[in-house]
Formats: sequence, C-alpha cells, structure tokens
Amino acid sequence: MSNPIAKRMKSTKVIGTHSGTFHCDEALAVFMLRMTDEYKDADLVRTRDPAKLEPLDIVVDVGGVYSPEKQRYDHHQRGFEEVFGSGGFDKIKLSSAGLVYKHFGKEIIANRLKTNIEDERVEILWHTLYSEMIESVDGIDNGVNISSTPLAYTNRTDLSSRVRRLNPNWNEECSDSQYDEKFAQASQITGEEFLSQLDYFAFAWLPARDIVKQAMEKRFEIDPSGQVVVFDKSCPWKDHLFSLESTDSKASEKPILYVLYPEQPDQPSSKWRIQCVPESSDSFKNRKSLPEPWCGVRDEKLSEVSGIPGGTFVHASGFTGGNATYQGTLEMAKKALAF
Repeated sequence: MSNPIAKRMKSTKVIGTHSGTFHCDEALAVFMLRMTDEYKDADLVRTRDPAKLEPLDIVVDVGGVYSPEKQRYDHHQRGFEEVFGSGGFDKIKLSSAGLVYKHFGKEIIANRLKTNIEDERVEILWHTLYSEMIESVDGIDNGVNISSTPLAYTNRTDLSSRVRRLNPNWNEECSDSQYDEKFAQASQITGEEFLSQLDYFAFAWLPARDIVKQAMEKRFEIDPSGQVVVFDKSCPWKDHLFSLESTDSKASEKPILYVLYPEQPDQPSSKWRIQCVPESSDSFKNRKSLPEPWCGVRDEKLSEVSGIPGGTFVHASGFTGGNATYQGTLEMAKKALAF
C-alpha cells in the first residue's frame, strides 16, 4: 500500500483541523482519514477560522461540533460524552482520533487487509486496535490518568509524547508554514505506528488464535486436569487464551495454568519451555507459579531438586522454566499442579 502521507495528486476533498500547536489525536485522525476511499487524496487545511472551516468536507478536533452526518468530529465542546462503546470501552471519552477510528476504523482495516467490512477479522481487529493503541491516545488527550495511584516510574516515550516534542519550543519562533511541516511529520509518525500495530495484529497476532484454539481443544489429552496446553510453536497466546476461556465452561471450573512449547520448533531435538498463565494478559502475577524450591535453580541442580531429568532452568520469579525434552516439561507441569 502506498504511503498515505506522501505527496498526493490534487483532490476535490479537503480535511480541516486546527492550526498552531498540535497533538497526537488530530495528527493520527488526519492520517487515518487518508486511508479511507473518500479521503485518500484529500488536501489539508489547518486553521481556527470558522469561516474557513465551514466549507471543508470534513473537520477534526476543532469547530465545537460532533456530527457524523455533517462530517464534523470535535470533542472539546461542553456536553460531549461520546465513548467507543462497542466491546465495553465506555470509560474514556473519545478524542478526534477515537472519533475517526469509531466511524472509519472498520473501512481502514478492511482496506489494509484487502477484504470487506463483513470479514469477521475486521471486527476483532477493530476492537483490539482500539484497546491496544487508540484508547491510550484518547485518554492522554482528554487528561485521563493511566492509574489512580502514583506511577512507579515516568514514561515519556509514548506516541503522544513523541508528537508533543515535534512542536516548537516555547522560546522558538515558528511560522504557520513551519507548523504545517511539523504537523505533517507528526502525522507521518502516528501513521507509521498505527500501521505497524495494525499489521502486527492482523498478520501475526490474529493467526495465532487458531493455534491456541486447537491446543485448548486437545488439552484433556495432555493431562486429565485440562489445565495444561501444548503449542507446536511459540506464538502470541495470552489474549486468545483469555478470550477463548471466557466461552469455555470447563475452563471456568478449572482454569488453564501452564502452557508448553518448543524453543526451536523446526528442530526435533529442541529444548522445551513451560510458562505460567498470568491472572490477566497484562499481569505479572501468575495463576499458579512454578514451585518455589525450583525458582532460580538451573541444570543438574534443578533436575535434582525437582526430581525430573533434563532440567535447564526456572526463572527466579517462577513464571517460566525449561527442560531438554517435551516429556520433561510435561512432568514439570504435572508436578507443579500437585505442588
């Protein structure tokens, strides 16, 4: 796909947003609009003059109006309470990025996948990309703290911070044309991040769902408890496991605790890994960690302590470990279940 921010042919469509200091949300909103069929070649006008905004085809992040029928997508006005809504995302008000994504996201995803909006993958990716990227842009732009408690550390590497740094410094002169050039850079950066995440979820993350589903269906063949699953290769499994578990009545009674997979799936003699299932996809707390006596122990000492030949290691925190063979890791899982 050609770069949507690259130099374009003249278009009859014009996108409007505000001039001056810019933020991540409208930079990303403009990029996303240029991934739609209607606005892929659109020009851009940056102004705060209502008279200049009024005739434009679509306006984002300025104007004080939210009206999809009129193609107006601002979120600063009093009384604005729009949220993503679908999939339970109803706690954070949308920014201009969220508004554009809510109304045009499915088309954008379908275009990138070269499919139609009815493709079931589009719906899954629409929710996932909102959760993994767009929601944070909405939250930051609307002043929503990431936590209700003090953060353990400061992070200034997020996308919104990168865009903020492209604005001129307070003691630096900048003309309108220079502002527009910097905005184009910001839109490019947000677009590259958006496409990178979309491509990952579409072409790497989503295909792993079938691997996880098949492994879950066979888990009672691995161990009668049904609490151990085996993958034939390492893949992004956590999100899919939790999603599939939510519709599996047996998993609610006996949740999956351990996953096994080969370190080098293409080699018959590959070593194997065991990994604990966390309490949630973004948690560092495990449902059931590997036994404490194994933690931080390696090789022969691990084999001795565990009573399982071929031990290679167990992480000091007990969230993962390994063995020279599949049978060894399976035995680790069975002993850990009973510990």
